[in-house]
Amino acid sequence: MARPPHPDAREGAAGALSHLGRKVVRHVRWARTEGVGRLVEEDRLDPRERLRTAWRAARWRARHGGARGEARPVYVVGLQRSGTNMLLRGVDAAPEVQALGEGDRRVMRRYRLVDQARLVRVVRASRHPVVLLKPLCDSQHVDRLLDSPDLPGGRALWVYREPLARARSEVSKFGSSNLLALQAISTGHGTSLWQGERLPAASVDLVRTFDVEAMTPLTAAVLFWVVRNRLVLDLGLAQREDVLLVSYDAVVADPAVEVEKVCTFVGLAPDPALWEHVEARRTHPPRVDVDPAVLALAHALHAQLEELRVATVRP
Repeated sequence: MARPPHPDAREGAAGALSHLGRKVVRHVRWARTEGVGRLVEEDRLDPRERLRTAWRAARWRARHGGARGEARPVYVVGLQRSGTNMLLRGVDAAPEVQALGEGDRRVMRRYRLVDQARLVRVVRASRHPVVLLKPLCDSQHVDRLLDSPDLPGGRALWVYREPLARARSEVSKFGSSNLLALQAISTGHGTSLWQGERLPAASVDLVRTFDVEAMTPLTAAVLFWVVRNRLVLDLGLAQREDVLLVSYDAVVADPAVEVEKVCTFVGLAPDPALWEHVEARRTHPPRVDVDPAVLALAHALHAQLEELRVATVRP
């Protein structure tokens, strides 16, 4: 998979400290706005949960582990703050799954896939039937990942969420990051960021129709939701049989039905233990102040994604 160098490729101690500093700031902001308990749950910081998952996986390998080279990669992609952690918290608990998180240095560096060769080696070395990865910052390359002849049979889950709820969560945790990305894209510097990689000219032109210098972080988060989720259409993902659209709101409304669809799609036996952590509830868009023109774009695209998701049946 060919892609530009990592946008934060500032090597050495200075780059590492800068990345760590940004991460600490994000965690402090998230703890203040949502509470320490939510931070621990969202970022999987409880070592007991990690140990339980690792122990189940090790026990499964000892009893049922298959031959190396037979694992199927499953890529969880889409946009940050779209409910991927909630979904993975159940699916990666299946002992048949080897989960490689965003911080797993075997395949990831600063939330980006390191390189194709290393990814191939790690997946082929697995004795699990499913290797689960969450390269959200590489979602724009998911078609190339799926088409790789070195890792055939892969699957992708494109997860999306109602745009206003996602925007509020995004700004709560990451502040103005989406706004800064849109400003870079509008000035022609987007290709140096993962947010601007492989964006079609139509999406760049769309960003430029708005005054992103005067835009609020919430409006920017909704506009970025549009630009990012339009990749489903731009890359032809909805027509692919190896891609499944997953709605966060549908999952929380009916966890058993929706997670069972995911399990069947990726090749796992459905088990209530994989969705029992999800409290079934109806979600409602929050009241936030967003540019009406941007909101109209988001609503139109969300309706289109919903139509595609409902109309598409995957084996």
